[in-house]
Amino acid sequence: MTAAALPILPAAVAGARTARPRWERPALAGLLIATAALLLWDLGASGYANSFYSAAVQAGSESWKAFFFGSSDAGNSITVDKPPAALWPMMLSVRLFGLGSWQILVPQALMGVATTGVLYASVRRQFGPGAALLSGAAFALTPVAALMFRFNNPDALLTLLLTVTVYCLLRALEGAQTRWLVWAGVAVGFAFLTKTLQAFVILPPLAVLYAVCAPTGLRRRLGQLLLAGGAMVVAGGWWVAVVELWPASSRPYIGGSQNNSFLELTLGYNGLGRINGNETGSVGGGGAGGPGGAGGGGRWGESGIDRLFSGNIGGQISWLLPAALVLLVAGLVITWRARRTTDSVDGMARAAFLAWGGSLLITALVFSYMQGIFHEYYTVALAPFVAALIGMGVAVLWEERGSAVAAVALSGTLALTAVWSYVLLGRATGYLPWLRWAVLVGGLLAAVALPFAGRAGRRVLRATAGLGVVAALAGPFAYCMTTVSTGHTGSIVTAGPAVAGSRGGPGGMMGGPGGPGGFGDMPQGGRDGGQQPGGALPQGAVPPGQAGQGQGAQGQGRMPGADGRGAERPGGFPGGMNGAGPGGRGGGAGGLLNGARVSTEAKAALTAGADSYTWAAAAIGSQNAASYQLASGVPVMPVGGFNGSDPSPTLEQFKEYVRDGRIHWFIGQGGTTTDASEGGGRRGGGGPAGPGGGTSTEIENWVKATFKESTVGGATFYDLTAPTS
Repeated sequence: MTAAALPILPAAVAGARTARPRWERPALAGLLIATAALLLWDLGASGYANSFYSAAVQAGSESWKAFFFGSSDAGNSITVDKPPAALWPMMLSVRLFGLGSWQILVPQALMGVATTGVLYASVRRQFGPGAALLSGAAFALTPVAALMFRFNNPDALLTLLLTVTVYCLLRALEGAQTRWLVWAGVAVGFAFLTKTLQAFVILPPLAVLYAVCAPTGLRRRLGQLLLAGGAMVVAGGWWVAVVELWPASSRPYIGGSQNNSFLELTLGYNGLGRINGNETGSVGGGGAGGPGGAGGGGRWGESGIDRLFSGNIGGQISWLLPAALVLLVAGLVITWRARRTTDSVDGMARAAFLAWGGSLLITALVFSYMQGIFHEYYTVALAPFVAALIGMGVAVLWEERGSAVAAVALSGTLALTAVWSYVLLGRATGYLPWLRWAVLVGGLLAAVALPFAGRAGRRVLRATAGLGVVAALAGPFAYCMTTVSTGHTGSIVTAGPAVAGSRGGPGGMMGGPGGPGGFGDMPQGGRDGGQQPGGALPQGAVPPGQAGQGQGAQGQGRMPGADGRGAERPGGFPGGMNGAGPGGRGGGAGGLLNGARVSTEAKAALTAGADSYTWAAAAIGSQNAASYQLASGVPVMPVGGFNGSDPSPTLEQFKEYVRDGRIHWFIGQGGTTTDASEGGGRRGGGGPAGPGGGTSTEIENWVKATFKESTVGGATFYDLTAPTS
């Protein structure tokens, strides 16, 4: 391949740029504005989204110590189970503009716009504005991206930083520029402070690519990589060093760890445990076992090469994934004869395919075979890699379409995409049945006509290509519109409509039609029919959905709907998995995956005299505590952290806090505990067999035996200043 054969590429590598066509700036502006509109549309419908992180944002907006550590509460009892970098932008926003849904979620949406811009800039440098626009559109219309850049999980910042990393690496390859490689290391370091070891997944292919292809001597290449590694360690390690050196007695407990160690959290629960499934302190107590089928992956679904294409996961990310894999191969074949180094146009084009493609392949393989916790929304990390390959691959094949092989490859890729979209659209029963046929027919017609359209003139060729693009993007566009028109709350959320066997949905854990409990890998779903919480909402916000009542074995519950009133959905929650609100039965992991509904009476009790206490109350599990904290605006201690399984505080520590008058109330769970086979025992696994060694249960039992019980707005409160004797 030569520069003449690929006029979409710049004439030189080292910083050269093609002349910008007159339409480029307006088109780029339109892309970014449309992306912003998509991500900001009715953003407040999700309320506090994941209240676990929103409570930490609230705490950090009130306490700089909580800001630094990422504490769940302003009293600094325990941190979230991730490092705090993803929380910092949201905390600053709330400090500046006050607490509310928009203040928390707008920074996430802006990260989505920024990711689109960085992706555009990267693809444009080697493949021109047309390819860059296609990549940007493909990314913005990825359903899981439309979900996660409107949500407050760490994955939004992680995806942005991974995109920046690849961009900086490719800039470094243009002339072996040290500063850009160092910036790539810095991006990875901050990605580590966002979601720990997931930041390192793409490092092997990128490091090898630079070591082999950078246009400079081997010694300098290795030296540059060492400098970048040093920058990564400094950018990601400074916070870790401070936390590990800080006296444990004067900092919050490290949430998610069993020994109050961030290094243990990084290497265990958030590290190797995600790969081998041995996650001490996780839901169900660690280990890869549990319901879910024989294919590996335990309660998190079967693992294997088809994981990203199967069930509900396929609708999150895989619309263009088959096409991206085909185009990766095509791009590498076309650029195969390029020189090893990147001091040529062809060399840089091949390096771009290797960088984005290598990142895609290694991340996809990790997701496909990991045995530990795996949620559908993790796949947002793949979105920029898929989108980049789509724009680059289509551009290369388009320029080579005079070749019969290239023309067949382009048409075949389009036909494959249309057929796969037809399959994905058919998985959601009754969802826009006309669209799947329109996509199939339109895509196949464009695929068949594309090799011959050029003979009929430029207008016909452009119309055919336009039809192909519309057919390829119509399915994910529909999923995106369904996603942004619905509020999403809880810990497990998914994009698009309900799909049979899915584990997420607009309100958290939502069953698809047809399953006995709507949770394909959990038994006896919805058995207890506990109250399904809608989660705490910002003051003055309209609830995105109302809590409903589980109904028998089907566990039918109300889920947030686009109209803000909630819509009846079949399936419900597994064994009370999304929790009983105050007064409901505490079966399963009640309150683990979403918060409780907080009454006006409970708010009044918490705020009365709250300034006299470090914590207005304590409650088992972070989601439960977060609901009361967000509703009342005062610190609530989450006993046991997210799962209720962390040994924080110990019974003796809790007794000391009570003796010192630092906690006013203890909020009980109410009801009785179900058998573990019906959903996993009481939230946090309290009890001898629980993953936390029964610490949270010990505290609850001591409180029940020692202090007066009262009912406040349907919830069970214990006044820790009023012992029974």
